Amino acid sequence: MPPTSPEFAQFPHMPILPRQHDLFPADLLDADSPAVAPAAQWLAFYTLSRREKDLMRKLEAVGIPFYAPLIRRRLKSPGGRTRDSHVPLFPGYVFSCVDDDQRRAALATNTVARWLPIADGAALLADLRGIKQLIDTDCPLTPEARIEPGQLVRVRTGALRGLEGTVVRRHGEQRLVVAVRFLNQGASVELEDVDLERL
Repeated sequence: MPPTSPEFAQFPHMPILPRQHDLFPADLLDADSPAVAPAAQWLAFYTLSRREKDLMRKLEAVGIPFYAPLIRRRLKSPGGRTRDSHVPLFPGYVFSCVDDDQRRAALATNTVARWLPIADGAALLADLRGIKQLIDTDCPLTPEARIEPGQLVRVRTGALRGLEGTVVRRHGEQRLVVAVRFLNQGASVELEDVDLERL
């Protein structure tokens, strides 16, 4: 017998799912992570439309490491109720550090349109660490589809300490943009009373 609660009546086709992991294993971005196979290299899987989370679940199920940053979005229903959803920061992309066997296993999931090798894995890893640090602050983030040139800075204090990025102006406010250079995309957070130093 189907549920008859008001919540079910309002969202009859929308199951409430717990937030899924966007990083597997948890220490993947650490220096010398044991999750990284000796012959592994960083690459980007470009997924079929809206299949990022599906690919992430399948990779985790078979033990293949990945990072696909999810950010919180607050959505309002027509009835005025608010709920949180977690959406990909970089739609279509799942980053993974894999060897050839793991790459083939990922392609066999039927969720990947193509894969892109990353020439500078160390630079990507540094960028992904910065993005994760920004997301972990739980500050409201704005996806940045195109990075504009600006002053390079490092944050000296607070929750963002050590984070490097570019200062830009958007709609009259200063924002710190942290980018993934491989994609020329990133995320930004508003700068309020943050101690910065030029690089």
